[in-house]
Amino acid sequence: MSSIWVFEDVNLFGLLCPHKYKAYTQVHDFDAYKKQDYIYFEKDAANKVYLIEKGKVKIGYYNEDGKEVVKAILKRGELFGEKAILGDNIRDEFAQSLDNNTSICPVDVKTVHGLMRNNQTLSFKIYKFIGYKIKKLERRLQLLLFKDAKTRLLDFLDELCADYGYNCDVTGDDIILHPYTQKDIASLIGISRPTLNTLLNDLKEKKIIDFNRKEIRIYKGIV
Repeated sequence: MSSIWVFEDVNLFGLLCPHKYKAYTQVHDFDAYKKQDYIYFEKDAANKVYLIEKGKVKIGYYNEDGKEVVKAILKRGELFGEKAILGDNIRDEFAQSLDNNTSICPVDVKTVHGLMRNNQTLSFKIYKFIGYKIKKLERRLQLLLFKDAKTRLLDFLDELCADYGYNCDVTGDDIILHPYTQKDIASLIGISRPTLNTLLNDLKEKKIIDFNRKEIRIYKGIV
């Protein structure tokens, strides 16, 4: 299995977290958050990037109608707030803890830039990672705008298979071991939880998939 945020076998948490570096160890702390605590809001100053040591974090924004739009739900080892690296000064999204024991590693943008200046390979990988993440987000937003609920779900299952699955490129059923709740999935594909339940049960009845709380099986040769 692989994670979408561990790009080309590079764990950004391991590379960027200051406690990994002797020069920063003594002055670096982790921040703790409870469920529903906000790590930052829209319009906040963007002067740090964040790495998740433990827990899950929701990234989103509110549209003109005041409706919450979920862009991503991130887990341990993943990076967020990365647009500050590119020069954004103000947040255009919020970040919210989804667990009661979320632990976050905050990294000052100046520290990140310093690490990148001293390591061209790291710099290249970070920029490539950011480009990959932006491309993935654009695809998801296009699905939200132009595709029906079932198509969004099937596309998301393909995405989950690439990120958390095994057997996805070989013969045999696709097995996906993922970190998301049904509420998380519904938020990510822009539908209600009852609608998601209906779609999942319909796919199950048609023997396209089977699922439980943490595993989804996609029967080969059907989707």
